[in-house]
Parts: sequence; structure tokens; C-alpha cells
Amino acid sequence: MIQPAAFSKKPLHLRQPWRALLSRVFMTLLTALTSVFAMVPAAHAQFQVCNQTFDVVNLAVGSFVRSAFETTGWWTIGPNQCVFLIENQLDARYVYVFAQDVFGRIILSGATPMCIAPDRFTIRGESDCLVRGFLEARFHEVDTLRSERWTLFLSPPP
Repeated sequence: MIQPAAFSKKPLHLRQPWRALLSRVFMTLLTALTSVFAMVPAAHAQFQVCNQTFDVVNLAVGSFVRSAFETTGWWTIGPNQCVFLIENQLDARYVYVFAQDVFGRIILSGATPMCIAPDRFTIRGESDCLVRGFLEARFHEVDTLRSERWTLFLSPPP
């Protein structure tokens, strides 16, 4: 007569060795995944721009860095996409953004003059752009209200 498993005198791990092996594999995987996710650093990107226009947009950003304004560009962002312009915690209350489409049409500008260049650039100082061999653009001032994180949404021009 065959005894049901519930009435067997052998321990469970001897009656169904595959169950014990499956349990060990599962616990090992769970431990490994937990340790991997614990080691992933938190995102540091703190100033994000999202393009809600229908155009591909080129972005430049300006901020006050160690006693002088500094502008950096270009980031290219497609329609309905976002990009992180500042990867550190926001230290300054104001961030300045200039955006134009790939044809040079201005998408976002403001009242603050700063320097830009046709190719990738990092420029210290916001005065005498033309004399120093740069172009001048009017940047839009974004008041982040001293927030650690900020997202700016670009809308289509009217």
C-alpha cells in the first residue's frame, strides 16, 4: 500500500528534494536582488526641462557658480521628452534657460543677457559676449523658490 505524503515517515526535504532546492534558489535570488537595489545610488539630477512642443529643441542653462555666472549648452531634446540640465542639488535660487529649435527660432527667452556659442560650450561670465567671441542670448529666469528639485515645462510658442 502506498502512503500519502502527509503520512510518510520521511522528512519533507527528503520526500520532495526539488522543493528545498527551489526554496534555496528563491531565497538566494531575493537576497541578491535586495542587495543590488540597496547599492543603487539615488538620482542626483535636480533641474529638469520637459519639452511639450512639437519641435526638437536645443537648450542652454545659466547659473551662478562660484562668484560668476556660467552658461552651458547645448542639450538637444525631442518632443515630449525631458532632460536633466543640472545634476547636483540646486544651490542657487535662480536658474536661467534659453531654448531654440533646430532652425534657430527662439522657443524660450527672457530678459537676462548671457553668452552662448554655436557648438557645445561652457562660458564663465555674462558680460562682453561679442568682444570675447561669443553670441549673446536673452535667458529666461526661473525662480526655483530655493527648492532642491525643479521641472520646467516648455510649451509651444503662441
